Amino acid sequence: MTDPAIFVADQLSFAYPGHGPSLAGVSFAVAAGERVALLGANGSGKSTLLHLLDGLYFPDAGTLTAFGEALTEARVETPPFGPRFRASVGFLFQNSDAQLFCATVEEELAFAPLQLRWPREEIRRRTDDVLALLHILRLRGRAPQTLSTGEKKRVALAALLMTAPSVLLLDEPTAGLDPRSQALLLEMLDELHASGVTLITATHDLALLPHLADRALVLSEEHTLVADAPVDDVLHDVDLLLRVNLIHVHAHRHGDVVHVHPHQHVVAHEHGHGDGDGHPHEG
Repeated sequence: MTDPAIFVADQLSFAYPGHGPSLAGVSFAVAAGERVALLGANGSGKSTLLHLLDGLYFPDAGTLTAFGEALTEARVETPPFGPRFRASVGFLFQNSDAQLFCATVEEELAFAPLQLRWPREEIRRRTDDVLALLHILRLRGRAPQTLSTGEKKRVALAALLMTAPSVLLLDEPTAGLDPRSQALLLEMLDELHASGVTLITATHDLALLPHLADRALVLSEEHTLVADAPVDDVLHDVDLLLRVNLIHVHAHRHGDVVHVHPHQHVVAHEHGHGDGDGHPHEG
């Protein structure tokens, strides 16, 4: 990689208390400006890995660095690294209700800058800019709980953009969206990437994969990293996709002839009940 690495993971392992491993010996690096997908079936560890990259959880074994510094609980809680890291990395949860809690959209956008002690005039100016960027000026005085799923997703993204993060971590960002909202979100993510933002997206949606990433890190159901390759290579590796349970073989008979076709493995989302890996959201 010619660009500096934003994240470097070396033999990361993690388990939730009372459960088996969610990640087992995972190693990779992500450079500035990349679009990377964390690809795998539900329960493979995608969401857990995003939580580690966001400094919400910390590995049981192995090391993780962010922007050239160790990403540990002590470092995240200590200035100057902690505040700088929090301003630089934004996390878009699969369920937007998990991160929208203020009385109005405008207050939602102002929350993080207020914690960072920004001047109120700067907060108002930045709020206007971000609401206009995401075409949601009309929602400024609305309560987030009254919005549609697509509107909530855009408000959650707007709140993240207030601090101009250089990295966005996206957990199944298109889940639950209607086709129009999905297209709008993908267009916004394209624009953010074009402006230099690094995107790391957890997904198991093969149809949308080319629109979300250029490179895929593929996690197995044994919670190991089994492939790190360009998206096009991964999509054409039927054996790999079968092995990690992202497609399944469907057989049907026409007379005496049996036809076998691979199909994408579809798993229903249960919004608001977990992180996509069978574990509740924490923190």
